[in-house]
Amino acid sequence: MASFDPKQLAAWTGGSWFNGAPRVVDGISTDSRRIAPGNIFVALRGSNFNGHDFVSSAFRQGASGAVVARSDLMGKDKAFGPLLAVNDTAKALQQMAANYRQALNIRIIAVTGSVGKTTVKEMIAGILTRRLATAKTIGNWNNEYGLPLSILNMEPHAEVGVFELGVNHPGELFPLCQLLKPDWGVITAIGPAHIEYFGSEKSVADEKSVLLKNLPENGIAFLGRDHPWFELLNSAARCRVISLAELPGRRSGIGGQAMGEHKNADYVLLKSKNGEWEEGEKEVIEKKSGETFRFHLPLPGRHFALNALFAIAVAREQGFDWSLIREGIETYQPQPMRWQSETVGGVLIINDAYNANPMSMAAALQTFVAQKHDGHKWLVLAGMHELGAVSEEEHKKLGLFIGGFQWGGLVTVGRLGNTIADWAEKAGMKMKNIFRCENHSSAAKVLSDFVRPGDAVLFKASRCERLEKALEIWKEIRQVRDAR
Repeated sequence: MASFDPKQLAAWTGGSWFNGAPRVVDGISTDSRRIAPGNIFVALRGSNFNGHDFVSSAFRQGASGAVVARSDLMGKDKAFGPLLAVNDTAKALQQMAANYRQALNIRIIAVTGSVGKTTVKEMIAGILTRRLATAKTIGNWNNEYGLPLSILNMEPHAEVGVFELGVNHPGELFPLCQLLKPDWGVITAIGPAHIEYFGSEKSVADEKSVLLKNLPENGIAFLGRDHPWFELLNSAARCRVISLAELPGRRSGIGGQAMGEHKNADYVLLKSKNGEWEEGEKEVIEKKSGETFRFHLPLPGRHFALNALFAIAVAREQGFDWSLIREGIETYQPQPMRWQSETVGGVLIINDAYNANPMSMAAALQTFVAQKHDGHKWLVLAGMHELGAVSEEEHKKLGLFIGGFQWGGLVTVGRLGNTIADWAEKAGMKMKNIFRCENHSSAAKVLSDFVRPGDAVLFKASRCERLEKALEIWKEIRQVRDAR
């Protein structure tokens, strides 16, 4: 955790200290419940909360000071400890982060895209940390509030930082880039995520291209050459572009999007010899050296293999040898609720319910279909959100795709889940294997009644559906039953 000079913080924010300045500032936090001794608390104001109401709580937790708005200073100037009064606390947080980032001699790698941001960020950091002091985004702190906190959490001796940038509205990426000042940029993939606000997939691509326009001329951009928006993105980059591809050409996705053959890409991922994207050995060809790199992918699925390809390319451009890259990839562990697997009572549970859009849902289902498993496979699904006018169509396509396979059962939750179920039935799935549920408790009851040891269950939905609650309730039911 970084330490800060109180006088420097005042200069960066144009603020003034009341009740004196703290003797030490060890870290910066916006959550009064998680204050560590020596932290300063930044009192943010949102639509449903006002951090100024929790200043006293922060001091009781051990805060050495607090950043407050001048308009909220009245009555607090004598009641608490050191207070840094500023015009706008959110802007002050960003000013502190921007100035701290500029003060560091560090290479910053930014990762954005419609899917795979966190996985690619974690894979890159997992390799780089083997030789370099590496900072990274804390959890999923990738927006206007989270990114500044992640930057401010960097140790001053860090040599490289890997940060993800998340947006869901047009115009949000530029200020994040201005704050982070990335040297290298990675765009994982582009698809109909947050399409309700962007209006079209091209608008999403235009927004992601902002990262490339903000890279320095001596920077590097990493782009998937197979992607239909490659040319648009490539033309936006002022710096060198490293291209990635997969061979041989194939069709992928619920819509059957064509994948091209790009033998001239800088890094090419080869499919496994049996043609399946399962766990096992993969091969990457590096154009510059002509070398072939083999590694074991600890997770199944084409999307995880392509995520690994981005991490491999970044590490090679950073000068890493193959042995360190192999260690980083093969020891990768997924973040919570991102293809997180466990076995409970003989049932394989795959919790991929952190979020979902048409691209990530397709990738998860295709991987689950291909995964070898002797028992029945069950799906627990709920809606994909922020799709706007194409929502019904995307859920229809999802249901039609599901109906083309044999499943132990399909359990859906909520209105959008019903749409998935309706079209799965129309595609030929037997009605007795479809369970439409109104809530998490009903879904958990279905799983408790019908899933048996040896089966496998995949959970997938958008974050706001909180589908993991169905899993939690199901586990509770099992515990009660097993205790009898």
